[in-house]
Amino acid sequence: MAYVPEIGANVTSACPVKAGVTIEAAGIIPVNQQDVASIPPLALSIPDFEGQAILRLFSNSTQKEMGCFAAQITNGFTFQQTTAVSSILGAFTIMAIVSSFATAMYGSDVAEMRKHYAHSLSVSVVFAVWHHIFYSGAISLNWPSVLVAFWSNYAWAGGMIYSEPMQNTINNFIGSNKGNTSQVGAAGTGQSNPNIGGGIDVHQIYKRDARPEDLILQTALLKRHLVDAGSGFKYYGQPVKPGLPLPGNYSGFAGTLATQRIPASNAFMTSLLWLLILIGSIFLCILSLKITLEVLSAIRVVRRNRLGFFRRHYLGYVASTTLRTVLIGFFMVTFLAMFQFSYLVLSGPVAVACIVFVVVAFGVGSVAAYACFSRLRIGKYMSEPDRINLAKRRLLRVIPWFSMSRNSKTPRSEDQVYIGSVPWWTIHAMADAVSIHGDEQYTRRFGWLASRYRRTRWWFFVAWLFYEFVRACFLAGASSRPLVQVFGLLAVEVFAFLSFIILRPFEGQRLNVLAMYFLGFSKVTTVGLSATFDIHFGIARIPTTVIGIIIIVIQGLLTVALMVLILIGTVSSYMSILRDRAEMKPSRWNANRDKYFERMDFAVQDIPRPRPRPVRADSMPELPKLPNFEVKQVKRMAKVEDEDDEFMEEINTEPSASQLLLPNQRGIETPDRPVRRHRQGSLLSQASYSSLPRAARIHRPSWSTQDYVESVGFGRHRALSDVHVNIRCHVQENRDRYPSPFRIYNNRPNTPAFSSLAPSDEGYMCSPERRAPSRLTWMSRSSSTQQLHARISEEDTDSALEMRNMK
Repeated sequence: MAYVPEIGANVTSACPVKAGVTIEAAGIIPVNQQDVASIPPLALSIPDFEGQAILRLFSNSTQKEMGCFAAQITNGFTFQQTTAVSSILGAFTIMAIVSSFATAMYGSDVAEMRKHYAHSLSVSVVFAVWHHIFYSGAISLNWPSVLVAFWSNYAWAGGMIYSEPMQNTINNFIGSNKGNTSQVGAAGTGQSNPNIGGGIDVHQIYKRDARPEDLILQTALLKRHLVDAGSGFKYYGQPVKPGLPLPGNYSGFAGTLATQRIPASNAFMTSLLWLLILIGSIFLCILSLKITLEVLSAIRVVRRNRLGFFRRHYLGYVASTTLRTVLIGFFMVTFLAMFQFSYLVLSGPVAVACIVFVVVAFGVGSVAAYACFSRLRIGKYMSEPDRINLAKRRLLRVIPWFSMSRNSKTPRSEDQVYIGSVPWWTIHAMADAVSIHGDEQYTRRFGWLASRYRRTRWWFFVAWLFYEFVRACFLAGASSRPLVQVFGLLAVEVFAFLSFIILRPFEGQRLNVLAMYFLGFSKVTTVGLSATFDIHFGIARIPTTVIGIIIIVIQGLLTVALMVLILIGTVSSYMSILRDRAEMKPSRWNANRDKYFERMDFAVQDIPRPRPRPVRADSMPELPKLPNFEVKQVKRMAKVEDEDDEFMEEINTEPSASQLLLPNQRGIETPDRPVRRHRQGSLLSQASYSSLPRAARIHRPSWSTQDYVESVGFGRHRALSDVHVNIRCHVQENRDRYPSPFRIYNNRPNTPAFSSLAPSDEGYMCSPERRAPSRLTWMSRSSSTQQLHARISEEDTDSALEMRNMK
């Protein structure tokens, strides 16, 4: 929208501009409804609304732009909550540092200390997440304001902490040449940027031949004053410092740093100074801890041998912690040093960047190479030819896919279909070689590199350093070629994501999930979605904002997952510190601690967890067919209990009552069977006097269908009554019968119940008509055998003989 100040605001002093005449104006610029009709109402309420007010000055004679005034308009809602969010993230990071260092310093056995240290949360992984989120804005793209505001909460982890005295010192060291922000912008070198930052190129207005010293701009440009202080107009915001892009221009890494008021020319020196301050603070903290422990031990507040290993080797801890800190900042330092080469060609800053780059990149790389060489030379390793087998498989049982496996580790199997194989080689330790984590001397020297990785993936720190170096090269070296930068970085992230998932290098499962899965997925999706911000695609700002919010959701979930794992890691470190105590507080954590230690001991072995595989039907050998038989029906004859109406009433109403209760189940003590009071009164302990094996069930003297249908316990404890009733019951049952595996009594019938009659009496007692009235009594003895005796009186015998004679 074009606006003429002389007509709209009665600014007569500005049209035309005359030497010696002060320009003063105050007024309201009216906005027509048609001018804002294209702006949706949602845009006025979403965080970090993108709006600009630009005042451009042109020359009347040449019609060229002489100057401009740009201001950013916001709606008050923003994702930039540096005070709250940065404080919370910093507190969680300190928690991770303390818990990790505590596992490394507690104990006296190096192998045991390394094991617990490997399963704590890695500080390098924590900073890898923070660096990934903040340095996502280093790609030369036209970022939406929501992303830049969100990334500003993580700037402290990337070494971008604003300090006015520090920035003034860096400005004095660099000088007035702040570089060209358009060189690392979204348009790229040598390309026009008409749609970026309001379409204003400051370098076309202020030429390089016009030096600030000649124009005396530092003293001439002052903060504006109000024409009428009582009119209610106020001055908001702050003037843009030299080297920063114009307000509203979020293009490239310079636009990301603009929220911190740090020029892109000062980025390397700012991060380097804060890194040196961090290393000095770590040295002082370890030295203070050593002195504090010695003082407490001298006054006998703590035991003299408390943390004795740390107190004897505190200088080694200082060296290892310093090297570990440099390793954590490897990506940040190498990227910013190479960015300094490509952005600002000045002798002083470039000389410092070269020295730091050589020390960090080649220094850490040389130490990592020597660590590998030392292990391969001392550890008795050998190289042998191998092959990689490619087998067919399906993802989600639908998508055709393939799997790769080394022939030395997983030989070919007849159950899989193979596509082919590729020649390879393998390096493995000899049989008499000591495990890398069992080598105490190697752990002391290079534990800061290899202690967290699996026994067979101890070399992964070399692959990780190479991956971080390649990322830094794409971000810094291709900053002037946005398309090459973003798609080259996308290819690197996809390849690394798939490779790291296959390797799963960390010994702790939580680190594999966080660093390999969550972090890798976030990197791939962030770079993939960010590619749409390139100006060649011409996406409008509203869809750009939507895509930016999607990236915020992904990185926000990654942040929440990391915070949860930091809390879990703090608890696990607390368990590791109290590993020498039999009980810990709270006591309900003791069972979880035992399980955690068991998983830890199994993970140290670095062997796959055994999993039962289902046997395929076609792979089972077919058994030869032999003569056999099958019982399909069993006919039940009437028993003595059928004449007991009380018993029949019980089994018809309450199935569990038909089971025979064992003696002394209710705690009744008899002379021949005393109650064992020192054992729990369970059914198994009370049935221990039986001659049957523990798995066998005790039944009544006679069995019925209900005994098999409701097998819920032992038999019922009662004597049979004298009530007689004639009931004929024929029941057909589908029941498989098997002979007794003990073969104690070969003359007994093959039934699941004990027979109450001798075999010679079966013909006489087979039917209710011939069954004599009898009374059965259950006799209990102190021996392990159970016997069933039948008492038959003389009258009962005479009655039975009469019935036989009548027959």
